[in-house]
Amino acid sequence: MNARQVPEFPQWPQYDDAERDGLIRALEQGQWWRMGGDEVNSFELEFAEHHGAEHALAVTNGTHALELALQCMGVGPGTEVIVPAFTFISSSQAAQRLGAVAVPVDVHPDTYCIDAAEVAAAVTTRTRVIMPVHMAGLMADMDELAKLSADTGVPLLQDAAHAHGARWQGKRVGELGSVAAFSFQNGKLMTAGEGGAVLFPDTEMYETAFLRHSCGRPRDDRRYHHQIAGSNLRLNEFSASVLRAQLRRLDDQIALRDERWTLLSRLLGAIDGVVPQGDDVRADRNSHYMAMFRIPGIAEQARNALVDRLIEAGLPAFAAFRAIYRTDAFWEFGAPEGTPDAIAERCPNAEAISQDGIWLHHRTLLAGEREMHLTAEIIADAVAAV
Repeated sequence: MNARQVPEFPQWPQYDDAERDGLIRALEQGQWWRMGGDEVNSFELEFAEHHGAEHALAVTNGTHALELALQCMGVGPGTEVIVPAFTFISSSQAAQRLGAVAVPVDVHPDTYCIDAAEVAAAVTTRTRVIMPVHMAGLMADMDELAKLSADTGVPLLQDAAHAHGARWQGKRVGELGSVAAFSFQNGKLMTAGEGGAVLFPDTEMYETAFLRHSCGRPRDDRRYHHQIAGSNLRLNEFSASVLRAQLRRLDDQIALRDERWTLLSRLLGAIDGVVPQGDDVRADRNSHYMAMFRIPGIAEQARNALVDRLIEAGLPAFAAFRAIYRTDAFWEFGAPEGTPDAIAERCPNAEAISQDGIWLHHRTLLAGEREMHLTAEIIADAVAAV
């Protein structure tokens, strides 16, 4: 392959004078933590408005966002949290670190999002929260999940770490009536290196979360009156200033990624043996955190070798997440009864996707049409050589 055939992708993270100006603004205000500065407060207001939520609380990272939200929703020892079997491990570990049992259920083979029917079968009297993950920016079936939540009385916590700016039937994440958690880790759709946020639909839970994320201490406390148990999960002013700039370019980036995915998914679908991630027309705005596809029937070792070849050819390629029950971390504490193989029998789709799935970083979708064609050609050649 000659140099002219190597795709050129933009770097990530992206930044310009907006981030530089924000960092100087945070520096020169003289207060670098949220209790004295303006950047975190301003970012929370802007992020909540952008997503149609009543309240947003910025925190240290996306894993802490999930953990804090679960704690405020009553998750703890003796409770269960239903999570997708195919997801990043933070979805389950956030519950397990609170002493709860994480219960994996299967996902749809085309969208990779949690299967509402499988969730319904897994609900017990100990279930405290149902956690759908909007995989790769494609929102889970929020209609069926909302109905199930209403029927069972078990609330939803949207793991929206991939879904900044996404919509379901015209509704933004914060307009769906449930708590939602976001990540701003370095690879995410908007980033400050690390960071997270939780959207709350009601003031009472938001105020509880504020106390817990600030060591249980009220905003105006001067006498160390820590009202409830908590931790220091506060975001700093510098990170918030960067996130404010990142938020302003989010919509334009989503529009470009959506346009490029329309082309790339068509090209991938034309390759023998390649199946791109499916769609749900009700998810009318997919933020495309990943460009995901499967090679059904490929063995995991061969998939991993294929990913290595794609990287060597210049693609930012990764193996799909390992099914959470196939990790040692999942079984350290807070695991359900049974064995990995027993759970795998109940989760055949998650088992398959974790072995045959591949994803490309979203910066792929910020490149030109030429790069989409070259990307598909590289993948076609690599798959043909398997």
